[in-house]
Amino acid sequence: MKRAAAALALLVLAACGPGKAGAPAPPSPSAPPARSPTPGPPGPLRLTVQTVVGGLTVPWELAFLPDGTMLVTERTGQVRVIRDGRLLPQPALTLNVVQAPGVESGLLGLAVHPGFPNPPFVYLFYTRRGGSGTMSRVSRFTYTDGRLTDEHVILDGIPGGGCCHFGGRIAFGPDGLLYVAVGDAQVPGRAADRASLNGKILRVRDDGTVPAGNPFPGSPVYAWGLRNPEGLAWDDRGHLYASVNGPTGEFGLFHHDEIDLIQPGAFYGWPVWAGLAPAGRPQDYGNPPPRVPPVVESDDVTWAPSGMAFYRPDSGQQPTLLVAALTGQELLRFVIDPDQPGHLLAQQTLLGGYGRLRDVVAGPDHCLYVLTSNRDGRGRPASDDDRVLRACPQG
Repeated sequence: MKRAAAALALLVLAACGPGKAGAPAPPSPSAPPARSPTPGPPGPLRLTVQTVVGGLTVPWELAFLPDGTMLVTERTGQVRVIRDGRLLPQPALTLNVVQAPGVESGLLGLAVHPGFPNPPFVYLFYTRRGGSGTMSRVSRFTYTDGRLTDEHVILDGIPGGGCCHFGGRIAFGPDGLLYVAVGDAQVPGRAADRASLNGKILRVRDDGTVPAGNPFPGSPVYAWGLRNPEGLAWDDRGHLYASVNGPTGEFGLFHHDEIDLIQPGAFYGWPVWAGLAPAGRPQDYGNPPPRVPPVVESDDVTWAPSGMAFYRPDSGQQPTLLVAALTGQELLRFVIDPDQPGHLLAQQTLLGGYGRLRDVVAGPDHCLYVLTSNRDGRGRPASDDDRVLRACPQG
């Protein structure tokens, strides 16, 4: 299907895609109690798709302000503003970042403070040049009248890989704390080293300090043993899930992308495990504890999962997990048992025909907003790439 024609096409939920369910993982002991009654099971999802804006330069993350304004990061260092369906010509901010085509660095994650506009803070994850190479940083900015100013660094000095595995997703959880996904920086052993910030999900307060309730006192580390996490999402019961990119040749392995149920203090296997496949020798990495297996992994295909969101097209259905896939070039839809948050019920695909997909967000209008990533050096861009797509349920 030609991409220009697909932009206005009706896309119907497709047949189940490849993947392998992992062993059920127990829910987090700190998770909120289950709600009652449970909404009904999800039905087929039919979407009408249109392009909101095009001409973006490798967009990475999208977030809404309370008034409906969209902020979008571009890996080349700009934060773009979309207001009333129009891309403003002036960026809200331009950062001096380390970025090159075909690599995974640059301006990546974006998160809006849950109290916005009081305080009017927006958080960014980006890569910069450090004394020993590329480093990752998370900073807080003040948003006023379409501009981001007054940078305040809250996390810095996180080692970055020469090419890849930066992670980069940041998001505020239902507890009001900031979660930061960081890749292993192409040094697998760092993921199994609790003293390193690489290969982890970090949790900090909105000023960067470590909350008292973290699993390792005084440390921002919330979960560890993750190769390259690029997506974070919470269900409506407070369970956190992460998307993780699998190996591309390490230990002779390929594929094995993961969707993980994140629990405080838990070890997720890398580099001893890649999904459900054995990888490195435990004794080479300090004999870490048994890992929590993935909810589902891609087995012998590659998804390259990135941004993710829980979405319910109407209040009578339980939300399902949607994950933007880069190499897979589709949205992955996972139906997870709300009473067993580590148990996968079904896996389906939708929204093909638009190339590489980087992020998906549930908008305030109950539609999905999806970023393409065809100008990142690994895709085949059309003339209007990269784009923000709006996909609304029909019926």
